[in-house]
Amino acid sequence: MEPIPAADLIPARPTVRSLSRAASSCTACELWRGTTQTVFGEGAAGADLMLVGEQPGDREDHVGRPFVGPAGAMLDKALDAAGIDRESIYVTNVVKHFNHEQRGKRRIHRKPKWGHVDACRPWFLAELAVVSPSVLVCLGATAAQALLGRTFLLTHHRGEFIESPVAPYVTATIHPSAIVRISDGERREQEFDRFVQDLIAATAPIRRERSPS
Repeated sequence: MEPIPAADLIPARPTVRSLSRAASSCTACELWRGTTQTVFGEGAAGADLMLVGEQPGDREDHVGRPFVGPAGAMLDKALDAAGIDRESIYVTNVVKHFNHEQRGKRRIHRKPKWGHVDACRPWFLAELAVVSPSVLVCLGATAAQALLGRTFLLTHHRGEFIESPVAPYVTATIHPSAIVRISDGERREQEFDRFVQDLIAATAPIRRERSPS
């Protein structure tokens, strides 16, 4: 089957629902062949806050929803600690299929290639146009470099607001999967607390907009 560019599948008047339906038949890169389904973003159009990760994981690929595996559980815990209602935000990934390698019965995560990111970019740009968030938070280096340029260093600019055309306020922090992978309990708790503080800081512009003048 010849790959069909994602841009050719985007509806003329897109909504979150119509984009998700259209993306289910995407073959813009080879990742669709070895996965269960496309995992599109979810949330409300008009959400003030958008969180963007790298790609779905094994659990997300089976369920068909973003951030429902171990990293998703960590994200939900952090959102709760930060006082952010997940139902009020939009969550997605820059790559919509699970890039992995098979090891016996297990499917092991592989970092997506830039070709995968580029193939999926029209989907993300369409999501961005429909949702139009005030604040966009990149979760992890891959998402940050996909949106802010390949030279972006998360270690140098974590938690900073970066000027970008993608949203009025754009910032980056670690991916919650990085916290899941920390084996030392004390260090994991410290990193979790810092992640929560990053989320709280990211929503400061939204709180200012909502506060009575």
